[in-house]
Amino acid sequence: MGSSFEDFLEEEGLLAQAEATAIKRVLAYQFEQAIKNANISKAEMAKRMHTNQASVEKLINPDAISLNTLTKAAATLGMQLKMTLETYTLEQTAK
Repeated sequence: MGSSFEDFLEEEGLLAQAEATAIKRVLAYQFEQAIKNANISKAEMAKRMHTNQASVEKLINPDAISLNTLTKAAATLGMQLKMTLETYTLEQTAK
């Protein structure tokens, strides 16, 4: 077994899935907070996104979130969704 939980996940082939789940949870939380900060209801958010309220519910559900919905919601809130693909540094790959 590896020297850390991250190593264990990688050895078991679960690291990518765990990272994706964590990202989805963070994004879902951030969107939920942004909607609250904009002081609009889920119904109003759906109206502004030209979609139904079920899509907004999916937006704040990390198990159902989609890239298309994330992008649309960000634009509706006057925000931009940014995703990056970064190369690991030598320090990161040495872990």
